[in-house]
Amino acid sequence: MARLPREKTPMSDRSGSVSRRQFCAGACQVASGATLVTLLSACGGSPTSPGGGTSTLTVLAGQLVGSSVRVTLGAALANAGDAALVESTAGVFLIARTSASTFTAIDAVCTHEGCTITGAQGNDYVCPCHGSRYARDGRVIGGPAMANLRQYSSTFANDVVTIAI
Repeated sequence: MARLPREKTPMSDRSGSVSRRQFCAGACQVASGATLVTLLSACGGSPTSPGGGTSTLTVLAGQLVGSSVRVTLGAALANAGDAALVESTAGVFLIARTSASTFTAIDAVCTHEGCTITGAQGNDYVCPCHGSRYARDGRVIGGPAMANLRQYSSTFANDVVTIAI
């Protein structure tokens, strides 16, 4: 007696039985779809992603001298409230002028996933990767970051800010 081939039924058809192969194929499709949605939302579509209004900080070169980084000021830090990103062989720092002769200096590496903070919105530093926000003194004011940025002491003389590292 000839055996008739078994009719395949779609997974959504609940009246027939589902083969192991159909079940595994369907499960893989669901898992792949969920993974794709997660990846796409992590690449800029999440509610914590930085929004509009974030300006890119001016980049200044810092010179490593012994155990400090020296930054010659320019127009980017001419007024109280101004901020800049300092790049040096010792690392990257965020400096902000708080008065005519005082500055804050903090680490520019986000404590969430290690991205370099390159932007600001008002008086907040904003991480470009996932939107963590920090005050000018390095305190977290908006996640996903949980830890504050490291603070460094700084001095100012002769138009040069010196960051002690």
